[in-house]
Amino acid sequence: MISDKVLPFLVFVACIAIHSGECNGQESFKKDQVDAGVNKAIGYLVSQQKPNGSITDRGHENAMTALAIMSMAAVGHQPADATPEGIAMTRGIRFLLGEGRQDKAGYFGASDGSRMYGHGIVTLMLTEMLGMGVDPEMDKQLHEACQKAIDLIVRSQRIKKGANARGGWRYTPDAGDSDLSVSIWQLMALRSAKNDGLDVASATIDDAVGYLRRSFTSPLDTQGKPKDAKAGFSYEPNGGAPSFTMTSAGLLAMQVCGQYDSPLVVGSADWLLDHPPKWNERFILYGLYYFAQGMHQRGGSHAERAASIVSEMLLSKQKDNGAWESSSGEEQNAGSVYCTAMAILSLSVKYHYLPIYQR
Repeated sequence: MISDKVLPFLVFVACIAIHSGECNGQESFKKDQVDAGVNKAIGYLVSQQKPNGSITDRGHENAMTALAIMSMAAVGHQPADATPEGIAMTRGIRFLLGEGRQDKAGYFGASDGSRMYGHGIVTLMLTEMLGMGVDPEMDKQLHEACQKAIDLIVRSQRIKKGANARGGWRYTPDAGDSDLSVSIWQLMALRSAKNDGLDVASATIDDAVGYLRRSFTSPLDTQGKPKDAKAGFSYEPNGGAPSFTMTSAGLLAMQVCGQYDSPLVVGSADWLLDHPPKWNERFILYGLYYFAQGMHQRGGSHAERAASIVSEMLLSKQKDNGAWESSSGEEQNAGSVYCTAMAILSLSVKYHYLPIYQR
């Protein structure tokens, strides 16, 4: 069952009301159906834990273990809980803090081949777990690992890049180019670290905002206002038409950087209402995660509409064993642990325990 304990240092945000009749004229799922689906999915993730503590079914054990732990924490489970979920989280954290997972430079993306994607994901999860260790030694290890990982993200952004790529991140720490998909994970990790009081230079966030603005698909005037009232984000600057996944990522990234009232946030959230997700979308579970979290932070009718769309789409696609599989071939290859963790994180707006997903 989902823990009813509030994390000691967090504020529990009340559940979003899921209104009936707002999604394609169909009755929306009731909140207890979301609870039941999430609980079943968490049970599936726990069942996938390996003897060494990793949680994975298709490799990339650092990144997949981090996503699984983060999805458990996002719905209220804690490592200190004397439950199967709490025990699984503790074992997973110990695995990631173990020898060989993070290299001497602070990088988590080499040992499992997950590159900067995995590095950002692991760093985000560990920074969200700061102060939640099961003992003082784990808390000390978490702090040291997080600061090293954050320092690597900052150094990676400072690598010499072309004008369009400046301020972003790519597949490797020494990459000279950037893309939005890799960059958002680094930004979420940086924001989480800043919330924890770790050292993050403000120039790092400012440069990232510049990169995000260049990734917006509408030209901006000298005041920074877009020519098109509704527009989105592309994978790379000057990348052409917006996509659902990248517009959702850009929306969340701007808010993670504190740009809640930016016209780019307003325009991309409105664009997403006009271009809702479809299950056969490429990288649909990846996009739904950003969509759910970004629209929740936007609030109001955007949040209500997104919550209805996400819950109805995901609960209708959940397998009998509690897992999800994607319609996207790339996501199918990533495995059911990945798909299930991303689905839980998309549904977790209802609970909102983790500070990175709070405005």
